[in-house]
Amino acid sequence: MKNIRNIALVGASGSGKTSLSEQLLNNAKATTRIGKVEDGNTVMDYSAEEIEKGMSMSLSLAHLNWKKNKINLIDTPGYADFCGDQIAAATAAENLLFVVNATSGFEVGLEQALELHADRSNAKAIVVNRMDNENADFNKTLELIRENTEINPTPLLIPIGAEHQFKGVVDIVKGKAFIDGAEADIPADMADLVEEAKMTLMESVAESDDALLEKFFEEGELSNEELAIGLKNAIAEGKVIPVFACSATHDIGVNELLDAIVEYLPSPNEKNKFEVLKNDENVEYIASEDGDLFAFIFKLVSDPVSGDIAFVRVFSGKLKSGIDVEVPEHNLKERIGTVSYIMGKNRKDASEIGAGDIGGLVKLKNAKVYNSLVKQGLGIRHQQVELPSPVYWQAIKAVNQHDEDKIGEALTKLLDEDPTIQSTMNAETGENVLSAIGEQQLTLIQKKLKTRFKIEANLTTPSVLYKETIQGKADVSYKHKKQSGGKGQYGEVYLRVSPTERGEGVKFVNSVVGGTIPSKYIPAIEKGMHEIFAEGIISGNPVVDVCVDVYFGSYHDVDSSEMAFKIATWQCLKKAFDVAKPILLEPIHEVKVIIPNEYMGDVMGDISTRRGKIAGMEQKGKKQVLNAHMPLSELFNYYPALKSLTQGRGRFIQNFSHYEKVPSDVAKKVIAEANKED
Repeated sequence: MKNIRNIALVGASGSGKTSLSEQLLNNAKATTRIGKVEDGNTVMDYSAEEIEKGMSMSLSLAHLNWKKNKINLIDTPGYADFCGDQIAAATAAENLLFVVNATSGFEVGLEQALELHADRSNAKAIVVNRMDNENADFNKTLELIRENTEINPTPLLIPIGAEHQFKGVVDIVKGKAFIDGAEADIPADMADLVEEAKMTLMESVAESDDALLEKFFEEGELSNEELAIGLKNAIAEGKVIPVFACSATHDIGVNELLDAIVEYLPSPNEKNKFEVLKNDENVEYIASEDGDLFAFIFKLVSDPVSGDIAFVRVFSGKLKSGIDVEVPEHNLKERIGTVSYIMGKNRKDASEIGAGDIGGLVKLKNAKVYNSLVKQGLGIRHQQVELPSPVYWQAIKAVNQHDEDKIGEALTKLLDEDPTIQSTMNAETGENVLSAIGEQQLTLIQKKLKTRFKIEANLTTPSVLYKETIQGKADVSYKHKKQSGGKGQYGEVYLRVSPTERGEGVKFVNSVVGGTIPSKYIPAIEKGMHEIFAEGIISGNPVVDVCVDVYFGSYHDVDSSEMAFKIATWQCLKKAFDVAKPILLEPIHEVKVIIPNEYMGDVMGDISTRRGKIAGMEQKGKKQVLNAHMPLSELFNYYPALKSLTQGRGRFIQNFSHYEKVPSDVAKKVIAEANKED
């Protein structure tokens, strides 16, 4: 465990995460050539969709050996829609390496990644990449991070030169320069800068440990050994966030980055204490190489050739081929088949995956993504992974009728790959609604359905599930009488109809006395009520929060029947709704909009135009949080609108809150649309 480093590369799309992976792998001789994103031949971006788009769209794995240590690399997409893969990577890796584009500074993707992982206990570090590019500025990049976040990054590898003059880095701890891959003297004009950076680093490390702080106050400095040990501990505890400068494409500072990963970032052995669930309660767990098996599936990838591949992190014990394990989330057993190490799209079979390591499993029957694999009877499982709430919805339907039966199974496989997408069948509207983080996710699902499963599908805005109810009361009757030769139909009902409290649902009361309606027909009246309320009366939406009291009626010995009383009930309730001031209710969602201060006015104005009601605001870090309530119908297209208003820097989270009356002008349009003849 002490000779493993698990590294998740996160950050903005275009910051060079995949290119950095290529150079790291090649420098460690894990590969024989350096692939390029634009050529579609990198180890990490291998799917047809990624090659076509020229960007990462799914988490991928690779590994390398460096100075007797194994480094597992997890490359993640930088686009916000695929943030679920960043979360997955963070559950598997002790270390998050935020890759930053030195020319773009504080990009939207970086901001989102930093916010996404702000509260995680992972060790964090920053790589300022592309230092060779025009307008690259190391210090400005760090200053923008400080200005816009609560983070205070501390440089460890600082650049020698910039843009076309970028030629190496200085390791602040070692006090050495590395130019063109070789150790060199620190340039004379950088001596003061290096000394200042070392003093800043010492202060940061000293502040992380009381004993070191006392020594620093007494002597004014720390020895190199104290600095190195203190730095390692401070990074592991999240008290120092180191920064490394490099250029992946020109291979400057990459070997030094590998050295720093091995020397300063924590191994699984140093981050072996964490909380797990036992009997649904959090308990501390200590992972060890010779302990009981405890592993976690953090990603599923559907492979058309070999089937589903489960990416698994082994925290404790050994995961061996052929053993039986328990899946505690489902209380089921699982037989472990082939165990592999993953290198992009390729796999290499192994006999086992040891504690602290990452690998792949194929053809699992019961275990799914975010499931634990543990020794039978161990009684623990991984903590539940918190995923962002969906902010984008689309109804999906197969273009060809004969594909309707196949699309459900295909979607199940695809959604296993990205748990941030959920599929819900709306029984009232008959729509299969996908909820996601953004439109790119669902466009990718649509594309995969076509390429992998040969299913054409359309995406449309879902229908809003309105509800019907009444504000007033009605006392009405209806006599259903039909005679057309032979046995006729007869049934008469008197109904008192009134609203109930919101959320009480539909109530049926039988107040008939004296046998004016025989008791055998009362269930038919209640059934008729439920049937018409399920269909809706004014707009084709379900009726809620109404009390129906049947108190009088009449019948015929020969012509009365259950059907006759059901029909009489239907017609009587239609009459009642004409009298009792019917209204529509719509779903209202509680929304938290997180935005930089400068966009506050525009966003508040936009919320008002969407019939939203602002409930308050609060400062969170460098951002403002607007608390509001907004109709679901307005939320369907709010995600792209908010991105546009805030240049991509705004985001929101939402949850269903309650149902509320639809304004009359909006209700008229909804009712007219529902009753419009095709």
